[in-house]
Amino acid sequence: MPSLNIHRNDTVKVLRGSDRGKTGRVLRAFPDKGTVLVEHVRVVKKTVSSKSGKRTQGGIADQESPINVSNVALVCPNCGPTRVGMKSEGDVRTRICKKCGQTLPTKK
Repeated sequence: MPSLNIHRNDTVKVLRGSDRGKTGRVLRAFPDKGTVLVEHVRVVKKTVSSKSGKRTQGGIADQESPINVSNVALVCPNCGPTRVGMKSEGDVRTRICKKCGQTLPTKK
């Protein structure tokens, strides 16, 4: 199973595309597709039909669309957007910042 160095609730900066320069929180990661869903980035319009049993209103809604993981960079709290490295200490693998070497929080 493929893995990503970017996890849910990480802060990332968009490097390519029409939303270049925006930063946002990762809402969801799709490792099998190599994409992430970033909050308020690549927002598209989606038509929503009304559901009679659930009493939801139909219309046009805004929704985030997945962006390729190669087009985003993880934001380090100290040095800003950076690449992510992995460091093994026994059985524990931790993510580290490539610029400053600080340990980045991992998913639990």
